[in-house]
Amino acid sequence: MPVTLDDQLVVAISSRALFDFEEENSLFDAENPQAYMQLQLERLNTPARPGVAFSLIKKLLAFNTGGVPRVEVVMLSRNDPVSGMRVFNSTQAAEIPLQRGVFTQGGQPFRYLRPLGAHLFLSANAEDVSEALQLGYPAAHVFTDSVKASASHPREVRIAFDGDAVLFSDEAERVFQSHGLEAFQRHEKDKAELLLPDGPFKPLLAALNRLQQAGSENMRIRTALVTARSAPAHERAIRTLMKWNIRVDEAMFLGGLEKGPFLREFEPDFFFDDQTGHVASAARHVPAGHVSSGVSNP
Repeated sequence: MPVTLDDQLVVAISSRALFDFEEENSLFDAENPQAYMQLQLERLNTPARPGVAFSLIKKLLAFNTGGVPRVEVVMLSRNDPVSGMRVFNSTQAAEIPLQRGVFTQGGQPFRYLRPLGAHLFLSANAEDVSEALQLGYPAAHVFTDSVKASASHPREVRIAFDGDAVLFSDEAERVFQSHGLEAFQRHEKDKAELLLPDGPFKPLLAALNRLQQAGSENMRIRTALVTARSAPAHERAIRTLMKWNIRVDEAMFLGGLEKGPFLREFEPDFFFDDQTGHVASAARHVPAGHVSSGVSNP
């Protein structure tokens, strides 16, 4: 019987999202990658430092207890296979049980999301993320200069999501950008009982809910909706989540306030937003990634 990843949360991640390869990457030249490859070879047995998404991955894998595989993490990297050896050596040193990896030596790695059945793709390559989103996969461009995750919640995976163009479609955001705040508020109040269409990250939130329900003695999931919406536009977002039968633990309706300080208090292992300004604000406090979808990302 063939091996399958069915019934598991599958996360595909690039090497620069998981580990701090910024020094090595500064040497990379697509036309002549030899200097980069040589440095990785020289450091083959030197474990790489944790990167922006390290905490998220480490905690998610803690759900694999009692011999039951619930989370699968796969390296999906533009690295060459030799550099891939250092990635695997680094995961072993960090006690991250990573078994599978695809190394394309500069080729487009997002092609392999389909056979993996990925629920999330995290990459430091913005172009790969954009292509993955167009293929229908939740994906985020990791800001590699983000602050690393807090160690304050060792038994909780904390993930925060923006609403419009992330969990939900950009329908309401289009109204706001075309006609202003008053029209947006009126539009959302009039449609308060109508579901917002799905956004690119709804499948991930649903998969996280299933993982939470499966349970683990070692880890739990805590999620937050962090949105620029304010009352009365809050109602449609909450009703949509209720009708999806998906729960979030916290909801922040900030009415345009800067998100970073609120995320600093929530202390997520990762935050997803479609607007680079919000991501930049968040990255000063927490690990953050840009979701290049919707009207804000033509």
